[in-house]
Amino acid sequence: MRTQVHRFFSSNPADVSGLAVAIAAGNVHPQRIVAIIGKTEGNGAINDFSRGLAIMALGRLLGPFLDCSAEEIEDRIFLSLSGGTEGVTCPHYLVFTVDETPASSEKKGLALAVGYTRSFAPEEAGRIPMILETARVVRALQAQLGVKTDDVHLVQVKGAIPAVPSVLGQSTTREWRCDMAWSRGASALGVALALGEVSADMLDDEMINRDWTQFSTRASVSAKPALQRSEICLVANAAGWSKDFQIAHGTMRDILDVSAIYKVLEDLELRPVCGQLPREQAARVYGVFAKSDADPRGTVRGRRHTMWTDGDISDMRYSRCVVSSLLAGILGESAVYVSTRAEHQGPLGGGPVAIIARAS
Repeated sequence: MRTQVHRFFSSNPADVSGLAVAIAAGNVHPQRIVAIIGKTEGNGAINDFSRGLAIMALGRLLGPFLDCSAEEIEDRIFLSLSGGTEGVTCPHYLVFTVDETPASSEKKGLALAVGYTRSFAPEEAGRIPMILETARVVRALQAQLGVKTDDVHLVQVKGAIPAVPSVLGQSTTREWRCDMAWSRGASALGVALALGEVSADMLDDEMINRDWTQFSTRASVSAKPALQRSEICLVANAAGWSKDFQIAHGTMRDILDVSAIYKVLEDLELRPVCGQLPREQAARVYGVFAKSDADPRGTVRGRRHTMWTDGDISDMRYSRCVVSSLLAGILGESAVYVSTRAEHQGPLGGGPVAIIARAS
C-alpha cells in the first residue's frame, strides 16, 4: 500500500487549478483520492463561507471523474477545510491518495483510513452516545489499518451537529448541545477513549467541556452545522505501507510550547539549525496540523493575556496566528494547518501538533 501527499496552493478559496493540472498530467488519479485537508482564508467562524466555496469547487472538479454530482463529493472523499489563515499562514490544501501497490519495507509508512459514524439524534450531540460512537469508528479504522495505538498520530474529525427540529426545541427545556463546541468536545473524548488516553469510568455527560484534565493528544476536531454523522480520518504509520512519508505527533502544553514542536521534528529526523529547519529539510515537510486555544483562564505561563477581552479581534484568530507563526518560524514553511478551538484536544490552553514529512 502507498500513500502519496500532494500539496497545492490556492489564490482564492475556489482555486483548485493546481489539482486540475496535476490530474491532467496524470500525477494525481482522482479515483485514488481518499482525503483533502486544507486552509481557506475565511474567518473560521460559523459564518465562514470560504470553506463551502472550496468544497463546491472541489466537487465541480472531481464529480465527473468519480461519476457523482458536485454535492455528493463529501460522501466520496473526506474533506476538511478549515477557515482562518491569519498572519503568515498560506492558504493551501493537501490531497491524500492511496493505491494498493504492495510495499516491501521494514520501516512503517504513512497510512490512512476514513470512516463514518451513524447519524446522531439531536439529544445525542455533545453527550456520551457521541463519545462512544466516535470511539467505535476510531477503533474500527485502527483495525482496518492493523496499527497499534502508539502508531496513530492524528485523528482528523468533522464532528456532527444534528439539526434541532423547531417543534422539539419548543417542547422541551432540556439543554441542547447541537453546536460546534459540544460536538468538538465529545468527538475529541471519543478519540481519546478509543486510543486509551482516557478511561470510560471518567466519562459522563456532565464532564464534557468541563473536566479539562481529560483530553486526547491526537484528535483534531472541527464541526459542521446540519451534519448528521461525523466523518473521521485516522492517520498512522503502518507496516506494509510505503515509507515515502511518515507522521509524528506531540502535545503543546500551551501556545508557547516550542519544545513540543522540536520533539516532533526529532522523531522525523529533521534537525533545525539555529532554531529553524534548513531549506533542504524544510522541503521534506508536507503537512503540519495543530490545534490552538486562547487559554480561558486568562494567562499564559503566569502572564495575563487579552485574547478573550479584545473586542476587535476574535480569540480564535489570535491563537491561530500565534501557533501558526511559531510553526512557520521553526519549520521555515508557512503552509500550516492550525484550527481552533481545542476542547479536550490537548491540555487546557495547549493542543496537539502533528507533522507529515517525506522520507530522507
